[in-house]
Amino acid sequence: MGALDRISQLGGQLSGNPTAGGRDRILEKRPDDIVVTAATRTAFTKGGKGGFKDTAAADLMAGVLKSVIERSKINPALVEDICVGTVLAPGGGATEMRGASLVAGFPETTAVRTLNRQCSSGLQACVDVANQIRAGMIDVGIGAGVESMSTQYGPSAVTEFSELLESHPEAANCKVPMGVLSEDMAKDLKISRADQDAFAAASYQKAVKAQKAGLFDQEITPLKVKFEDPKSGETKDITVARDDGVRDGITAESLAKIRPAFAADGSIHAGNASQISDGAAAVLLMRRDTAEKLGQTIIGKYVCASIVGVKPLLMGQGPWKAIPKALDLAGISRDDVDIYEINEAFASQCLWSANELGIPHDKINPKGGAIAFGHPLGCTGARQVSTLLYELKRTGKKVGNTSMCVGTGMGMSAVWVAE
Repeated sequence: MGALDRISQLGGQLSGNPTAGGRDRILEKRPDDIVVTAATRTAFTKGGKGGFKDTAAADLMAGVLKSVIERSKINPALVEDICVGTVLAPGGGATEMRGASLVAGFPETTAVRTLNRQCSSGLQACVDVANQIRAGMIDVGIGAGVESMSTQYGPSAVTEFSELLESHPEAANCKVPMGVLSEDMAKDLKISRADQDAFAAASYQKAVKAQKAGLFDQEITPLKVKFEDPKSGETKDITVARDDGVRDGITAESLAKIRPAFAADGSIHAGNASQISDGAAAVLLMRRDTAEKLGQTIIGKYVCASIVGVKPLLMGQGPWKAIPKALDLAGISRDDVDIYEINEAFASQCLWSANELGIPHDKINPKGGAIAFGHPLGCTGARQVSTLLYELKRTGKKVGNTSMCVGTGMGMSAVWVAE
């Protein structure tokens, strides 16, 4: 089936005609599978006040890249390319990430690049590396993502539009703030504040439960960093090993008391939107036959991914179109997926996309999501891969999907299988 044929089937609807035996097919093991042999992330910390508030993005990346070497025990000289998704860094962060790879222990023969597809940057990095391997360009690579929103978030992250762009309505819509877009979307689609707050409260409650049970411990790489105490001004060494945005005792009733952020009569506020955070994640990928030759432990495999565009003012609807396309490419149905990691940029958009696609809520973000522990922009897509594969393994499940809406009106999704 060609791309145009697939597009005609999609339009935001889950494919009603998945390939017969599609789930069994993607569970089969083949020598040319693109597999994951290590996946890790830092803890996520609150922007401007959390444990990483004084830590540069490149330092976070150096920490997780070093952890990938330690976890996999791979010879770093075998890693041919590292792709890092990052959104806010001046100059795309290319120079800093090359430096981070050298600090982590990779030799000068390991190439490094960065990319920016906004909220899907970390996922795009993983997919790009997977596709490089599939095409035979490299044998081993790392897809990663990082963001220091403490040090690089703000109005300067978006340059002024030229008169040419400002004069084009759809182009001008690309810079409408996402909070405003989501507020308008919630009103237009009649997504109630009560439903949003209930969804957000569930995210917090799931994350609290998972954190108390130690379910994030396996994927998190503790990092020792410098931290300046805001009260005393003293700088000290601390070890950051837990997501510090996770809060106990959050309920729909407590969230209902928070003032709307974007409109006096609005429904979106700090408690039902993703947290501004700092963090990094990395995923080691290679062919299955390469992994077996190197004695690598395989924890999962990449199946396929989709990228779609929607109107800039409908940015939050990205997963609604991207998820069906990814499932269609994999030849599976909605029900073949055991766990969906859908980024909680805003409760409104995540909730709407899930409901429109008929995805059961108990399959979505079982350990909570960005509302509960944060969304470091360039990092989230790679973080989702780590979170998903460890949770699939822990629960004995197999098929997962990661997705997110993307600023300026896009959506991305990928299918993964745990081993």
